[in-house]
Amino acid sequence: MRFLSIFKGVESNEPPSAEFMERMNALIEKAMKSGELVSTEGCLPSALGARVRSDKGRVTVIDGPFAESKELIAGFWLWKCKSKEEAIEWVKRCPNPMPSDSEIEIRQIFEAEDFGAEFTPELREQEERLRATVAARK
Repeated sequence: MRFLSIFKGVESNEPPSAEFMERMNALIEKAMKSGELVSTEGCLPSALGARVRSDKGRVTVIDGPFAESKELIAGFWLWKCKSKEEAIEWVKRCPNPMPSDSEIEIRQIFEAEDFGAEFTPELREQEERLRATVAARK
């Protein structure tokens, strides 16, 4: 099973401290060596981002920064774990990524079998080709 842990953030232009990065990198290294951590990235401030909203066929682009800090994504980790509980245990070991209270959301990612009969053999084959193309680019 794959899980996405989403680090909620606050608007900040300050990079993380060296102490935080050392602690975070130690955990990342351990999780990658064990095979559970697939990928991890951090996001630049929302002032450099945009949101694309679609409403009744009308598309609107909203440039950052965004006011609601509780909606900001500071970064993510992609896990491959045996269970949600295993992903939770890894995330609980993460140092607090924010200078104040923080929250890390964990969401399971859809796998092919989760789509049921709607995921036809043709669609499954198409997805496998797309995934192979992405993997080849790495």
